Amino acid sequence: MINFDLIFPEIFLSLVIMFLLMIGVFKKNSERLVYNLSIISLIILFALVINLYTFEESYIFNESYKIDILSLFTKSLVLIVAIFIMISSFSYLKTQSILKIEYPILILSSILGMMVMISSNDLIVFYLGLELQSLALYVLASFKRDNILSSESGLKYFVLSALSSGLLLYGCSLVYGFSGSTNFNTISDQTFQTQYGVIFGLVFIIVGLAFKISAVPFHMWAPDVYQGSPTSVTLFFAALPKVAALTVIIRFLYTPFVNLMDQWQTILVFISIASMLFGAIAAIGQYNLKRLIAYSSISHMGYALAGLASGTNQGIQSSITYISIYLVMTLAFFSCLFMLRKKSVFYEKIEDLSGLSTNHPVLSVALLIVLFSLAGIPPLAGFFAKFYIFMAVIEQSMYFLAIVGLLSTVVAAFYYLRLIKIIYFDKPKEKFEKDHNIGLKITLAISTGILGLYFIYPGLLNNIISRILLI
Repeated sequence: MINFDLIFPEIFLSLVIMFLLMIGVFKKNSERLVYNLSIISLIILFALVINLYTFEESYIFNESYKIDILSLFTKSLVLIVAIFIMISSFSYLKTQSILKIEYPILILSSILGMMVMISSNDLIVFYLGLELQSLALYVLASFKRDNILSSESGLKYFVLSALSSGLLLYGCSLVYGFSGSTNFNTISDQTFQTQYGVIFGLVFIIVGLAFKISAVPFHMWAPDVYQGSPTSVTLFFAALPKVAALTVIIRFLYTPFVNLMDQWQTILVFISIASMLFGAIAAIGQYNLKRLIAYSSISHMGYALAGLASGTNQGIQSSITYISIYLVMTLAFFSCLFMLRKKSVFYEKIEDLSGLSTNHPVLSVALLIVLFSLAGIPPLAGFFAKFYIFMAVIEQSMYFLAIVGLLSTVVAAFYYLRLIKIIYFDKPKEKFEKDHNIGLKITLAISTGILGLYFIYPGLLNNIISRILLI
């Protein structure tokens, strides 16, 4: 018998999506109602996921769907951040005239795909979740139909994502062909030391997943898509899909292919080093804040992969801690971007921050905390995120990886400090309008508060993540 309590959150979200779609179709001018109901649904969904923490590790659907601490924690993370994204971006959507009924429904559909991905323990189930997530993101990227940049970003993401999905599927077919199964547990019971076909399949799947987290050399879509998409969609892109993809990478490498660690460890080290260095160096010449954060996210994914490359439980836990803190930093940064508005126009160039501290001291302090945290300056949360990664890497004697990580941190600090210099020391420009969206202010206050006060009790997050044991 299937215990449907374990998948009740997914069932609930599916029903909510269909219900909201019916409201949107049959009730005129229901955009705000659908949007508010979607936020309430996410809060209820979060409560349903939290309720599952009382269950033991379980499998359903012939072991193709897994409920454990890793899946529950990352689902909780996705839902919390999604709630704050929806709350903080409402005024932006309204001002830009893109508050349509389809918007929150697409967001919810993408989140449903992520939840399926996170709990997948089978290649087919994982791919279904991945495509459900991606199909919604294609539309969201080009949601500003009258804007040529938005249309271009949607098309670029669609074409390149289709290519990566093809490579990923080819890898899945190779793994299935040589192992005779798509189930992670069944695949892990077999030995593949002499089967090069499986190793080829593993490489193709890693390529497909690296594309989803925009790791080098599969990052080419990120800067253009980040810049062209509506800012609220860019925030969604920069945060949630990365959590889902990183969770799949962890589950994928440490369940079916833990016996092939020698093969995939080298690949992860290369991708990690390339991402850290390229992300840090390429961001230096950027003049658009959204493009800057795109290259910054590439670099941050390099750090997260460095923890996974260590091949230990401590490395996995440090990567999950890193992605958790990265989400808070991303949320805080984009909350600041939403406040850069004059006469219904949102500004996103670096020069627009010139002398911001003169007219907007509170916003400037928030940006100061966020940028110092992104740079990894102690005692902010970003420092702890990098510290745990370096500890995990050094304990496995991967000194070269640690040195490259430290060097790229120093390089990245340059462009974060340059922004702070522009905010505090350059000539002030015309004052931005005050944003009266209380949800945006709450989001900014909570996210910057977490970043600034994390050092008081860092053990709170560590205690939860320390329960995630895969090896």
